[in-house]
Amino acid sequence: MGFQEFNNMKKSVFVFIFFIFALSVWAQQRLSTVGVLPFTAGAGSNAAEAATATALVIAEMNSWGSVTVLSGDDAKTAEYLVNGQVSKQNNRTIVTATTTLRSTGRSLNNSRSEGSTMNTVSFEDFCAQIAANVPLPNYLLGRWRSSLTTSDGPVTCILEFRTGGVVSVIQYDTWEHKGTNSLKYQGIGSGTYTYAGYAVPRTVTVGGRQIQSNATVGINLTLEDALPKYEKVSVAGLRVLFDDDSKSSFQLVSGSLPCGDNLGGTSIYPTQDVYYTRFTKIQ
Repeated sequence: MGFQEFNNMKKSVFVFIFFIFALSVWAQQRLSTVGVLPFTAGAGSNAAEAATATALVIAEMNSWGSVTVLSGDDAKTAEYLVNGQVSKQNNRTIVTATTTLRSTGRSLNNSRSEGSTMNTVSFEDFCAQIAANVPLPNYLLGRWRSSLTTSDGPVTCILEFRTGGVVSVIQYDTWEHKGTNSLKYQGIGSGTYTYAGYAVPRTVTVGGRQIQSNATVGINLTLEDALPKYEKVSVAGLRVLFDDDSKSSFQLVSGSLPCGDNLGGTSIYPTQDVYYTRFTKIQ
């Protein structure tokens, strides 16, 4: 094999690997299609109420931006189908639905919500139930930076979340300040993560307080060139809240990534432990 042929083969392999990587990223970031079929009128209900429920479900799920909602004739072509019904019992309006995977016809889950009238039914909660088993895009994919200002200068964390639950640690500064002395190490490394996203921000109670989050994340890192106590960073149950619709920044509203110790002296941090909690997307 000549040099030019070998060079062309390397280019072809690179292009193929890049294509597979791009396809994998696209698969995790694309929006699933959900078809909302016309709701039916059950006992005590009528066609107008069924039509209202259908419209409210479509409007609510469209407002998320995390699924593609199909209705009318297009609904039956979606990956996930929603068959719903409105009924009345004991002067209560009851809305129910079943979500199925169209390709197999398998039922994924049943949803139910009720109220004294249609206006008091929580369609936000109802639609969250509908989408409980619908794959949502992984908004954590990409490269993120967190930077803290200390009395000894900035400490920075840059993590790249990849497909397949892999984390590349581009930079993970660890820091210790004691009296007039300080140490800072610029660590690198690798790790794994888990990501479970929600269709809409979920309110949970943690430590006696209520918080909202878009996802629950677990992160396990192995670091080199870090202070010894941070060579292994393993945190489960991190609650992530994205700051805007563009998903360009997020904060850890419960849990954090430890990075330093302020053991005395003048510092911006009033507590001993220092953490990374706010991240901005850089790639």
